[in-house]
Amino acid sequence: MTNKIYVFKLFERFWHWSQAGLIITMLITGFEVHGSYTLMGFADAVEVHTVAAWALVGLWCFAIFWHFTTGEWKQYIPTLQKVDAMIKYYAVGIFTHAPHPFKTTQLKKHNPLQRLAYLWVLLMIGPGIWITGWAYLFYDQWTAWGWDTLLTLEWVAFFHVAFAFMMLVFLIAHVYLTTAGHTPTAHIKAMITGWEETD
Repeated sequence: MTNKIYVFKLFERFWHWSQAGLIITMLITGFEVHGSYTLMGFADAVEVHTVAAWALVGLWCFAIFWHFTTGEWKQYIPTLQKVDAMIKYYAVGIFTHAPHPFKTTQLKKHNPLQRLAYLWVLLMIGPGIWITGWAYLFYDQWTAWGWDTLLTLEWVAFFHVAFAFMMLVFLIAHVYLTTAGHTPTAHIKAMITGWEETD
């Protein structure tokens, strides 16, 4: 027997899908700027990439404000409790139809591995992308700011692309793990409707 609980509020769903769209846009245009392929041309790719980046900055600022004013930031506090059970479940349990070791509730939306992964994105990948991206964006100001003696464009580009690949790996893993619900589309449906089905 399954029950439904309302887990993801309207803003969370808007934030999730908007963020996903902007990040995918930035990955596609960013790899074109890097020279991996040609879809829209270098100049257009740079412009779309920059607009998407500033839109994502605005979205993140609003999301941070929302999380702190609603108390939802507590959902991301990491815990090592049941991490081993989650690793075992994702490595073996999914394929043997083992019961999920974590029960989603309104107060605990993310399992321990999700919390650690989101913390990694929030504390490492995100800041790495933003710092190198802004350094890239304001390259023409380096001399005035005295940064030209500290940084080289090649190293900034290298680390920006490295962090972009980390984001891509996270995105692929995130999409794959959305299929780990009691049906392959259950988690995706929950992020569309807000309602999570639980046993």
